[in-house]
Amino acid sequence: VQLQASGGGSVQPGDSLRLACVTSGFEMDRYAIGWFRQVPGKGREGVSCRSRRDGSIFYAEAVKGRFTASTENKENMAYLEMNKLKPEDTAVYFCAAARGLCTWNPDDFRYWGQGTLVTVSS
Repeated sequence: VQLQASGGGSVQPGDSLRLACVTSGFEMDRYAIGWFRQVPGKGREGVSCRSRRDGSIFYAEAVKGRFTASTENKENMAYLEMNKLKPEDTAVYFCAAARGLCTWNPDDFRYWGQGTLVTVSS
């Protein structure tokens, strides 16, 4: 099982970015697909999670209305569209997969990709 996130970069407040996550070695529709982020000195924070049960997508309050997560199971891809970015969105972003239901606990996700850095600064 492999996941690899990409698409990070340096942007200004209010800008948009689209992160992509390439997956392989498992059937995406049988796993919960999560996006997490982490800043230095802090633990990983859940951003979004797509349920494996019915495809519902859940968002953290901090990003609700600005971020949109999606998956293309046949293409083994997951995406995180980030709009109206704020400086507090600055973090390393990770995609992850879990056999269980959606959760905000990173310990429940067994498979992780390398992160991609998003920097929001004026």
